[in-house]
Amino acid sequence: MTSLEISELTGSRHDSVKRSIERLADMGIIVRPPMVVERSYDNLGRRRLTDVLVFSGEKGKRDSIVVVARLSPQFTARLVDRWAELEKESKKPKLPDFTDPAEAARAWADQVEANQIAYQKLEELKPKAEFVERYVQGHGLMTFREVCKLLGAREADFRAFLVSEKIMYRLNGNWVVYEPHLATKRFEHKTGIAPNGKTFSNFLFTPKGVSWITEKWHEFNDIQEA
Repeated sequence: MTSLEISELTGSRHDSVKRSIERLADMGIIVRPPMVVERSYDNLGRRRLTDVLVFSGEKGKRDSIVVVARLSPQFTARLVDRWAELEKESKKPKLPDFTDPAEAARAWADQVEANQIAYQKLEELKPKAEFVERYVQGHGLMTFREVCKLLGAREADFRAFLVSEKIMYRLNGNWVVYEPHLATKRFEHKTGIAPNGKTFSNFLFTPKGVSWITEKWHEFNDIQEA
């Protein structure tokens, strides 16, 4: 929120608003806000530079309300509404000003850099993906530990990932796969009787599941590193 916006909201002259702010700051009623140069355009499209006082944060919000209450009490509610609009806008991604050549050039350069980083990550993952594909083609079902070795992942980290991504959960001391992943043939459920006579229940990764979990695992790690 700036002193210029306050002048527009209250219909007061901008210089009068700035004087009121300075006076309240001198009296110790508000904190003196910083001054910045704001760029805008007049009705003819000509650029103009204006010195404005900037209120920010919760303290700035409180001080700007004090200023308006002194200038024009009837506009206090309008100011509160304007703060709500600003806070809502601040949560949205800001688009660059393409009318400004310098800002447009920066936006273009940022996009090129982002594309280069994305391409580089794809190139880095390509050998891993090709290796997994070759491995899966030559093998059948894989255990949890075998997949960890294939991905070069610590077992504890990989297990925590499977839980956080709602892929597996613990039930009565056994690890169980969520039903949707069984339905999509990413896992197979194997049961039987061990040599000691005890029954066992294992969920094994299918070739389709190994390819899928490899992609998910790399995406997860990319997000954690970002």
